[in-house]
Amino acid sequence: MPKAFSEKRYESMSYRRCGKSGLKLPALSLGLWHNFGGVDSAAAAKAMLRRAFDLGITHFDLANNYGPPPGSAELTFGRALKSDFKNHRDELIVSTKAGFRMGPGPYGDWGSRKYLLSSLDQSLKRMKLEYVDIFYHHRPDPETPLEETLGALEQAVRSGKALYAGVSNYDGPRTAQAAPLLKGLGVPLTIHQPSYSLFNRWIEKDLLDVAGREDVGLIAFCPLAQGLLTDRYLKGVPKGSRASKKHGFLKKDRITPEVVAKIERLDAFAKARGQSLARLALQWVLRDPRVTSALIGASKVSQLEENVKILTDAPLKEDELKKIDSLLG
Repeated sequence: MPKAFSEKRYESMSYRRCGKSGLKLPALSLGLWHNFGGVDSAAAAKAMLRRAFDLGITHFDLANNYGPPPGSAELTFGRALKSDFKNHRDELIVSTKAGFRMGPGPYGDWGSRKYLLSSLDQSLKRMKLEYVDIFYHHRPDPETPLEETLGALEQAVRSGKALYAGVSNYDGPRTAQAAPLLKGLGVPLTIHQPSYSLFNRWIEKDLLDVAGREDVGLIAFCPLAQGLLTDRYLKGVPKGSRASKKHGFLKKDRITPEVVAKIERLDAFAKARGQSLARLALQWVLRDPRVTSALIGASKVSQLEENVKILTDAPLKEDELKKIDSLLG
């Protein structure tokens, strides 16, 4: 039997409009980049998805290569949809992406029409869906013409296999090219997914302004800097953490004494405000109205429950934002 979800799930979550589109996203969205693959606990993954929805998190973000192995996160999510969410599909925003290496040969990587559209078909098959709500090009392709890549996104929307088009990891100038090109095709660029955190502020150079000017919503991935912006690394690298894994994206050499000192200062500031460092970092990312949602990861339900507390935390004041800047050095 499908799970019965809380009837109060929408009462505490905040939903923010994506650019000037009709699409609204929860302030916090759940990413399935880690902990939802074939090597992970299916029971834990299902528990996190269930609890996220109970907390009002309606957006679940995937990509064709999420796992490991690649594709397995979409399989995990597809099974959860069938067992728990089949009566709630119209309440969910499901996104997936293509652009990184997914298969052998010349048609399983980058941004060709061939790769993007075949990958979307494969993703739909794995999740047993007729459409996704958002389909992204996952990273810029330096060799394929931008018109071809964007034409594939347009075709995905025209075909009904995606409702909205997005890009990820595009810099400001390339986004400034992409938005009017897609608009000219009659399918607006609705959303951009960049990395953004207290430790990674590159989008402030020009992408925030481009997004505001072109009415493109932003959803920030890695808002906790792969876990650095939590209290997890204050006493070294704990066993089982991302930095402890040989093939993880967070490398031990990033956790320098200088970085730890910044984490300690931010953690003390957060505690003085009555919140965790993670909640402070998420609030900071969402302080700008051009950022529609913060894309969080989770390895256990309690992390979701802690992070959604930002919805009742006191807003950051201007003097507090200046103080945070000074703590970052």
